[in-house]
Amino acid sequence: MSRPASEYLSSGPRFGEGEVGERIESFRRRRPRLLDDHVTLAHGAGGKASAALIDAVFVEAFRNPPLESLGDSAVLALPGGERIAMSTDSFVVAPRRFPGGCLGELAVYGTCNDLAVAGAVPAWIAAAFVLEEGFGIAELKRIVADMAAAASHAGVQIVTGDTKVVPKGAADGVLVTTTGAGVIPAGRRLSAQSVRAGDKVLLSGSMGDHGMAVMLARGDLGIEANIASDTASVSPLVELLLAAAPSTRWLRDATRGGVGTVCNELAAACGLGVLLTEERLPVRPTVNGACELLGIDPLYVANEGKFVAVVAPEEAQVGLAALRSHPLGAEAVEIGEIVAEPAECVVLRTGFGGTRIVEMLVGDPLPRIC
Repeated sequence: MSRPASEYLSSGPRFGEGEVGERIESFRRRRPRLLDDHVTLAHGAGGKASAALIDAVFVEAFRNPPLESLGDSAVLALPGGERIAMSTDSFVVAPRRFPGGCLGELAVYGTCNDLAVAGAVPAWIAAAFVLEEGFGIAELKRIVADMAAAASHAGVQIVTGDTKVVPKGAADGVLVTTTGAGVIPAGRRLSAQSVRAGDKVLLSGSMGDHGMAVMLARGDLGIEANIASDTASVSPLVELLLAAAPSTRWLRDATRGGVGTVCNELAAACGLGVLLTEERLPVRPTVNGACELLGIDPLYVANEGKFVAVVAPEEAQVGLAALRSHPLGAEAVEIGEIVAEPAECVVLRTGFGGTRIVEMLVGDPLPRIC
């Protein structure tokens, strides 16, 4: 019989007491600070370095309420009372084709997913291309065809865009930026502020598929494994969950930095703790094996077709059933719950009955994967 979370967190010194409590309080108070004089690859990895750069440079310059929510999409109120979500993202993945996906699909689905987890129904996309002199027209046509097919599958229209050409060597072949917008249905509210202690944390499927697929596709690690990216639009899955569990509190797609980073962002935003159960975390054996060979924790490896959801405890089972009714959510699982303490921390309950803190990484253990 499983033990309640409170028992695991109360054995031994309590997180809020003595030396252990002091260390936790110090950990809570730490905010990423920008100490670098130059941009590094870590600043684009989605971890502490990224947060420091965003906070010190962009939020400081552009400060406004929609921006300061720091979600994957900005939620904007229209004069008539309707709300829309707007998101933008750039894609520079290498290689541009990999098992289970490609740059064109990633550019469309990635933006659609950011809109979907904000509660919006994706509708429109703008696409901008920075092309390096000498880039092959045939490959450009393939990328655009992939985007068109992905947009049709996701039910969105690519309605405007821009093209720039730069001298040879000034870009990595092609850089694609997509901006999307979608309408949020009336009455739908998702936010970290609505999360409560006792809520359940759901994951729509296995961790790390995309990151490992792209890493191995580069061919420079000498590792062969049958791993395919999970690149997909999660919008249909989100709609199924929200219909079955209308009290869903919060959603986020687990891209750069993986589930571990997403849960840390949630804990910081809601002021509560996230308690994960190691034995419930879904990882395919091939992905887990590749991660072990590379010394990488699957918790921090990106997906491009999975999301984390926080739902009210009484709706957790019906929400899981809804997710599992769709092929994209067949492996959905409850991976943990929201706890009052330790606040603003993510704790992993191990298979041996102990606990450890899952900290947000400074950078990403993998090179760019989106």
